[in-house]
Amino acid sequence: MPHTIAEAADGEELPSHRRTRAQREVQAYAGHGGAEQLTPRGEPLLAAKFSVPAVPRTHVGRNRLLDRLTDGTRGPLTVITGPAGAGKTTLAAAWARTRPTPGPVVWLTVESDDTVPGVFWAYVLGAFRYHQVPLPDGVGSPSDIGDVDHSLLVRLASALARLPQPVVLVLDGLDRVAAAEVAAGLEFVLGHAGPQLRLVLVSRVDPPIRLHHYRAQDQIREIRGAELAFTAHETSLLLRRHGLSPSPESVGALTERTEGWAAGLRLCALAMQRADDAEQFAQSFAASHSAVADYLIAEVLEAQPPATRDLLMRTSLLDHIHPQLADALTAREDAEWILARLVHENAFVERIGDTPWRRCHPLFAEVLRAHLHSRRPALVPELHRRAARWFADHEQLTDAVKHAAAAGDWEYAAALVVDHLAIGRLLTGPDTHQMEQLFSAMPTDLAGAAPALVRAACALARDDAGASRAQLDRVREPLAGAESLEERLSCTLLGLLTCGGEAGGDVARPAAETLAEQVRDLMKQAAQPQLERHPEIEALRRYGRARALVSAGRPGDAREALVQTLAACTTGSTQLVRYHCVGHLALLEGVGGALREAEAYAKEGLGTAEEYGIPCPRRTGICHLALANVALERGDPQAARRHLELAVEEAGQAQDPVCVAETAVLRSRLELAQGNARSALAVLDAVHEPRAVEPARRMAVARSVVQLARGDTAAAFAALRESGSGGPAHAVALAAVHLAAGEAEKAAELLVAVGRHQDTGVADQVRAWLLEAEAATSAKDVATATALLGRALNSARPGQLRGPFTGAGPWLRHLLASSPGLASAHAWLTGRPPDTEPLLVEQLSPREHDVLRCAAQMMSTEEIAGELYLSVNTVKTHLKSIYRKLSVSRRSEAVRRGREAGFL
Repeated sequence: MPHTIAEAADGEELPSHRRTRAQREVQAYAGHGGAEQLTPRGEPLLAAKFSVPAVPRTHVGRNRLLDRLTDGTRGPLTVITGPAGAGKTTLAAAWARTRPTPGPVVWLTVESDDTVPGVFWAYVLGAFRYHQVPLPDGVGSPSDIGDVDHSLLVRLASALARLPQPVVLVLDGLDRVAAAEVAAGLEFVLGHAGPQLRLVLVSRVDPPIRLHHYRAQDQIREIRGAELAFTAHETSLLLRRHGLSPSPESVGALTERTEGWAAGLRLCALAMQRADDAEQFAQSFAASHSAVADYLIAEVLEAQPPATRDLLMRTSLLDHIHPQLADALTAREDAEWILARLVHENAFVERIGDTPWRRCHPLFAEVLRAHLHSRRPALVPELHRRAARWFADHEQLTDAVKHAAAAGDWEYAAALVVDHLAIGRLLTGPDTHQMEQLFSAMPTDLAGAAPALVRAACALARDDAGASRAQLDRVREPLAGAESLEERLSCTLLGLLTCGGEAGGDVARPAAETLAEQVRDLMKQAAQPQLERHPEIEALRRYGRARALVSAGRPGDAREALVQTLAACTTGSTQLVRYHCVGHLALLEGVGGALREAEAYAKEGLGTAEEYGIPCPRRTGICHLALANVALERGDPQAARRHLELAVEEAGQAQDPVCVAETAVLRSRLELAQGNARSALAVLDAVHEPRAVEPARRMAVARSVVQLARGDTAAAFAALRESGSGGPAHAVALAAVHLAAGEAEKAAELLVAVGRHQDTGVADQVRAWLLEAEAATSAKDVATATALLGRALNSARPGQLRGPFTGAGPWLRHLLASSPGLASAHAWLTGRPPDTEPLLVEQLSPREHDVLRCAAQMMSTEEIAGELYLSVNTVKTHLKSIYRKLSVSRRSEAVRRGREAGFL
């Protein structure tokens, strides 16, 4: 199909078979009076407006958009809209120059001088004649600047309808035409020219015609700003066209930062060509901002009236803009109208869903912020203070704190947290990590109760109970006569939560019970609506009491308290508490030998962390610790090591005493399982002795087991004596030492007591029966030993509890050999049954499925990034998540586990 003849005017070389024809058409236009055509003002028509713009040498042909445009020109109307620099004109020009068209393409670049109807239609008719569309002389031309005779439009529509082939009219820059008469005339001509006219409108805003009418009849194709945005693959092609060799990380960073904005990407590409380090430039937000600043200021900001420029600069400090908030910053009442206009004009401001909130393009916002700091630096703190108070008045605490901190008003920021009973938001909730990071910049010497309480909460969030108590000690005495209920409640709640940390259990448990009651009494005095806005207070109150019971070595009471805490974790602000609760339940159940329950709680905890996006710094690794214990007890040391590695990685710098102790215990057991008794002991010795009862007992029992394996019963006794008496696990370990020392009667007394203890779990009971069976075997009482072994096997079988049997010693193999019926009935003991599921398989996200599929094809990280148009870092993040979900540490294992789980 024919293309435009304007290619000749653009100075581009034409194919030889078309050059003569093109030149002939240009000459024909001039020879038939084209140069003498006039507007109603008597001015000559500017032929340059009829030329299809040249396509840049570095242009990236985006077939997905070109195909959309081709499809659109099969019907009557195609609309291309987007902000300045979105690539609208380039797309239309590239299509006109490179794609088969349904007929001649008539191009008109509309300018601000063409807004009056007479001039506009004079140019439209001039465009048709320039591109040699055979219109009869009788169509005529406008004679009046401000008006066009309706009969002219009738004649034009009639002439177009009689054309032998369709014609495509491209009107570029239609947003510059505001006259309603022009839009009405366009609709009339389009509606009456029949299928021979295909109209393409290129504009920054929706053209003022009845788009809904064409949508209802499926007679319109629209290409919007979101579709014009470059994908990562297209960004990569654009950069390569500029002679660059970008890494996937650079491509991803630029695409994300510019949100695919065409002009921004091209300006960044040009700047990268001049940069000493193109890769560093691509990773730098400041560099990207610098590259596009002049364009955005000239094309967008300076094109706005003064009131709009002022609003844009003042609101640039906000992540999202509400009209009322904008009014508060400008001290005017015109924000709603201005923002609506900016959205309509695609001026780098867009509405967020169906809400009244808007957002600026991030690069535009950064340019505006720089402009504000440069032009009016003294205004910035005041704007932040106004924003903080507006957000506080509207119960948006995180944003209020953020702006108060930015204003340097730390007293107000801390008071907001305490006075709104929001101290728990520093410990749990979707914004907890952000809040803690904000307050990390608060001066350490800032006086007052509220700053000290906030510092105490931040320390507790980092599992630093000692630092938290030190801050609380600074405020308790002044609070003795304080009238602020909020300060007393916050201080008491934090004091309760520190009881479950490093404090000794004998002291912590009674103190926790007292503090929990005090918190409850203070809550009764608080305003009910305020408490309803902060359900995390009750969840944290229950959790503080439960943690104290865990630390005190009261598993039964702790289990009940943790379950009660879960009942209070019903909202998004309490999901971090839920995560910790199910983690402790998983660990308690696993240590107790209820492996299936432990596994279920661990899955729930990991699922909660994933679903609610709990940040890594707030995870303790406790769920993976529980799974490591499950794996070890099931006789799978390889899986145990994988989970332990994941737990350590997830915990980071967290110093939860229960998790620290359990990590050391598991490492020691794994070393001992390989026969490395010295290394097993060294692992335990490297850990600071915990003050809390239960972690100390776990460490002591583990140390005793190692010493016993080394044959040093005296050292084993000493390890247990140092931790004090109490608990079934401690009694079983002590009985094992007595038995090894030849003191069978003392061992028997301890083991009988184990069976009567209310906190005895499956694991301790199984170990106790095995010790009794060992003693019976030594006494040649095979019948009793067999019966005891049968009890142990029957109790261990449901959870596949193999750990107690693995380290039982040679007597167990001899006893099983002498009882073939017992051995065959419990074949599970020597290997995993065929129908046993993997320890943990969480569902993968769709993108993780894609990454795993590529990994199964032996693709490298870089190849996966290229295949899926992701950055290498993003692929690595997905792989790490896949490893964690599938409980593996290498790609080959992930692929194998993925096939087992049906993901591949």
